[in-house]
Amino acid sequence: MGKSKELSVDLKKRIIDLNKSGKSLGAISKQLQVPRATVQTIIRKYKVHGTVVSLPRSGRKRKLSHAAERRLVRMVKSQPRITKKQVCKDLEADGTQVSVSTVKRVLHRHGLRGCHARKKPLLQKRHLKTRLKFAADHMDKDKTFWRKVLWSDETKIELFGHNTQQYVWRRKGEAFNPRNTMPAVKHGGGSIMLWGCFAASGTGSLQKVNGIMKKEDYLQILQENLKPSARRLGLGRSWVFQQDNDPKHTSKVVKEWLNQARIKVLEWPSQSPDLNPIENMWTVLKKRVHARKPSHLAELHQFCQEEWSNIRPEACQELVDGYQKRLVAVKMAKGHVTKY
Repeated sequence: MGKSKELSVDLKKRIIDLNKSGKSLGAISKQLQVPRATVQTIIRKYKVHGTVVSLPRSGRKRKLSHAAERRLVRMVKSQPRITKKQVCKDLEADGTQVSVSTVKRVLHRHGLRGCHARKKPLLQKRHLKTRLKFAADHMDKDKTFWRKVLWSDETKIELFGHNTQQYVWRRKGEAFNPRNTMPAVKHGGGSIMLWGCFAASGTGSLQKVNGIMKKEDYLQILQENLKPSARRLGLGRSWVFQQDNDPKHTSKVVKEWLNQARIKVLEWPSQSPDLNPIENMWTVLKKRVHARKPSHLAELHQFCQEEWSNIRPEACQELVDGYQKRLVAVKMAKGHVTKY
């Protein structure tokens, strides 16, 4: 015998109303075409609980006790890379047999979900120490200081985007339909390397790097683009240049030129791309360029130049003005990587 369909809340309320008006169980059953026993049950429950809404049911007893659930959560928190199957094996070794689905549901109830691990630079103790020192030394700097910083970095942009993902709506068995696949090209179809700089007042130069950049190439880029960008962005005389600790950047020939040109360089902690807001600018640039779907490398370079110059100065200033939050995040993380 199949399971009977539960009565709607409105129909249950009509049963209660008719009962309150003095009608008998039989009369209510006949009028509403509902079995007499059902009418009686609904009225009885209403008198006890004061509602016709279905109450929570106990359901099947949980496979894991509250103590076992807490142990499971502790296990996953202490070993974030452990798989659900491995969790099941560990629990089974202790005499508790559960399915992968049960493990998943328990973890979801406790706010734990499987996610892709973020790729971040490897930080050793010396890196943590220098990051914390940088945060402490610059915590009291206000927006005026950061607005005088010229941020710089290099980035590689691929023609088709090596890590681009695309979601499609499809039925089972249609995964390899040409409409549901994404063409892939080795090495992203080619790429270009760019050096760029920006400040709170807007974007500066964006220079294409030909081949593998050497210290001589980097020096030439600085000689041709650094001071012109600072003047165009209105940084005045007391501006500060930011660069990371790449060997090309810290080479003797580059240091000598920076000293001769009287350009003040911001002392920078190694392995700290999260402290450089230009990384956020690169993300914006790549999204905009790939949205235009360049078909060859020359067009890719052209779109990069156009989209770089199209980034609004207001967006640059908003990014720089919130810089102190990065320093606070480094301090809270005790020098470890942050969400930035």
